[in-house]
Parts: sequence; structure tokens; C-alpha cells
Amino acid sequence: PALRRLSHSLLAHYQKGTRPVRDWRTTTNVAIDLMVYAILSVDEKNQVLTTYIWYRQHWTDEFLKWDPAHFDNLTQISLPVESIWVPDILINEFVDVGKSPHVPYVYVSHHGEVQNLKPIQVMTACSLDIYNFPFDVQNCSLTFTSWLHHIRDINLSLWRQPELVKFDRSVFMNQGEWELLYVLSHFQEFSVKSSDSYAEMKFYVVIRRRPLFYTVSLLLPSIFLMVMDIVGFYLPPHSGERVSFKITLLLGYSVFLIIVSDTLPATAVGTPLIGIYFVVCMALLVISLTETILIVRLVHKQDLQPHVPEWVKHLLLERATILLCIRDRKKFSQSRMQSLDTSGQVENNDSTAKLTPYVCEDPRECRAVEGMRSALAFAGRTEGSAALQEVLRETTAIRQLLEKREEFRDVAREWLQVGYVLDVLLFRVYLAAVLAYSITLGTLWSVWRDA
Repeated sequence: PALRRLSHSLLAHYQKGTRPVRDWRTTTNVAIDLMVYAILSVDEKNQVLTTYIWYRQHWTDEFLKWDPAHFDNLTQISLPVESIWVPDILINEFVDVGKSPHVPYVYVSHHGEVQNLKPIQVMTACSLDIYNFPFDVQNCSLTFTSWLHHIRDINLSLWRQPELVKFDRSVFMNQGEWELLYVLSHFQEFSVKSSDSYAEMKFYVVIRRRPLFYTVSLLLPSIFLMVMDIVGFYLPPHSGERVSFKITLLLGYSVFLIIVSDTLPATAVGTPLIGIYFVVCMALLVISLTETILIVRLVHKQDLQPHVPEWVKHLLLERATILLCIRDRKKFSQSRMQSLDTSGQVENNDSTAKLTPYVCEDPRECRAVEGMRSALAFAGRTEGSAALQEVLRETTAIRQLLEKREEFRDVAREWLQVGYVLDVLLFRVYLAAVLAYSITLGTLWSVWRDA
């Protein structure tokens, strides 16, 4: 058969240990091509990229030529790859041998052109930058070069045009976490310590992460918790519910960070921006809780509280109310005073009733009261009864106690008003800080994504 005769004719005296040129000064030109089939994994911790590529080589073997007329017009034949010379082209970034299928044959045309087509699972070292996670774009290079032969023996070139290689996604499986943006190609020569120059062909594989999963599982829960923290400022500060609510939010956010810690990429080089975002959110929750504790401490009614200093009244009750658009300070104070406890109101009413002079309605009752007062005065003047003096002393002490208690309640009202104004002021400052931080972070991520 023609195939056997041609194979025997080509390989009978073939020497696969030497470069296939008749003149040793002739350079063997190897044209290479690459198509990315899939992005298998990206190991940020070990800085390793695993890809599956379709790799093609093309060169001319001067000892594998024949006349098709002598072999039944055969113009192409497949030969075992172990039987002919193959260039020693490797990938410099190789860190491990991938599970690549073995292709035992190459195609040879009657002009001596050899085509070596094979799929390769490539595990290469890559400098992965995860600062913009989950909106990161990675650029990893695959450098093909002859490990032994210098450029005078083996030269490299690109099989197709660079534009065709750049936007070729015909075989790419784009259903995973990463999407292929483009593949850049670049030829260069390099030498090591003034030795002979070597030819190398670089392919830059540019990929981008799809952020939808991480946005839903990482960013949205954190945003919801921060929104609930802002809503918690509308709880009354004099009640203990706000403190317990914010402590619950802080604990919930801590549990959330523990759950998502395995999802975040870990490297020894740096921390992704989303990790800084989580830390800042935790710090904001702590600041919010601290502010709540401070306000509760101010508005909590205590009998031994001192009077509000005049400079505090001037800054918070006059200047701050104007700054916060609280024009009617008395109306603001009255609306806040309605939140005092009912027992205090009843006590205040009782003390007021006791302090108010007695007014009689019936004339006979008025005459009886006047007669009693005259009798008591006369008895005091004439007899100096010790019992009546004791009653007067007790009455005076009760009146002083009620006046003192009323003074304490006035002090508590002042501190309550100061606490509410300070709470509104700190809440607006906190809200402005959260909005500025969110806008800055969103702008940075959108710019990086568009870039």
C-alpha cells in the first residue's frame, strides 16, 4: 500500500536525533499558535493558574519530502511523534505537569511541513492581583521558548495574525467563574549573562472574574446589615432597646465574617479591598454602638447629675439646633419631654398639687378653715404646743424635698434635651461618613470594572 511504502521510505534512514536541515547554517522556523479552551482554576494563595489550551506547532523538515506521483498522489501522512525530530519548546511558567492527553501522531505534508497539534493542561505560575476582588482582572503570561537551542538554530513566529489570536473565543468554554477577554501575543529575544540569544513567544491571557455570585453572597448581606444599623438610630435613645439592637447587629456581622472568611481569596502578599471594606463596616458598627452608649448615658435620669454647663447649652441647644434645622427649640423640647416615664409624671403632678395653696369653694368651709388657722395661730402664740411645731417642721421638710426633686427633674430634662440634640448631630455625621465611604468604594469598583 502507498501509506506503508511512503512511511518506510521516509523513516528508513531518518535520524531523529539531529535538527532536520541539510545545511547546519539554516535556521529552523517554528510557527506556534494557541487557543484557550477553558480556565480550570485560579489559586490565589499559591499564585497558580490552571488552563486548558489547544496548542499547535508548524515547522519544515527537509528530510520528510516526497513526490506525490510516486506514492499514489499522497500529499499528507501521519507519522509517530517518537519517530521524527520535534523541537524542544517548553513553557517557562510551568510549575506542574498537567493531565494532558497524549497525542502520538503528527501530520506531514509532501513539502516537508510538519504540524503538531495537541491539547495541554497548563499549570503555570502567575502574579495574581486580588486587590480588586471580586471585580479583578488577571493577566497571566505563557512563554514558549526552546530550552536548549538558541535563535540561530530555532526561531519562533506566530502561526496566525495577532488580531486573529487576540479575539479568538471560538473554542472557549465561558460558563465558569472566569471569562476570557483577549489573548495578546508578543515576540522577543533574550539572553542570560551575555550568552547566545534565545527566541521566545509570549501569550498574555487576560481573564476577568464574574462578580455576580460574590456580590449576592458577600456585598448585599453586608449592605443590608449596615442599613439596619442606620435604621436603628430611630429607636428612642433613652430606652435600652437601641443598645441591645446594635449589639445584636454587631454579633450578627461577626458571625457573617466568620462564614465568608473561606470565600475570600487568601494571599501572603496583600489583602483584597473587600476585606478592608468588611473591617471598616465592623469599625462603623462599633462606633455606632459607642455613640449609642454615650447618648444613653447622657439621657439617663440620675438624681446626682449636675446642671448642664452653659457652653454646652450654647453649642447644642442654640447653635446645633439651627445647624440641624431644629428652629423651634421649645417645641423640640416639648416633643421630647413626652417620652418621660409615666411614674415621673404622676409624681410631678402630686408634688405640684402639694405645693399649690389650698383654695376652698364652700363659704362655710372657708370659715371653718379660717377658724382653724386662727385657733392654731392662737394656740401657737399662747401655748407653744410642741406637737404643732413638729408638724410645721415636717411640712417644711416635705416642701424642701419636693422642691429639690423638682430641681432634679429639671436637670434630667435638660440632659435629655442635650442628649437628643447630640444624638441627631452624631447620627447625621455617621450617615454622611457611611454615604461618603459607600460612594468612594462603589466608584473605585466601577472604574476598575470598566477598565
